[in-house]
Amino acid sequence: MRLGALIIALTLLSACGQKAQLKPLAGETLPPAPFGAEVQPDADDLLQVAPQAAPERSTELRTRSEEREDDPFDLPPE
Repeated sequence: MRLGALIIALTLLSACGQKAQLKPLAGETLPPAPFGAEVQPDADDLLQVAPQAAPERSTELRTRSEEREDDPFDLPPE
């Protein structure tokens, strides 16, 4: 029982560290090319994150606590 669990755990662990080119399974294809694209992207191109999906932070983070400025639109409910 323990030996079987150990073999399964080692097999799963070795699959996590696989460093090989990604390719579709047998009988499967990559998604079709986007409308208007001249070439179909390969697996590496599809894994790249677009800048709009993960934009860089453009605001400076506050490093210390500061008082908020008065908000003229912060009105009490009527």
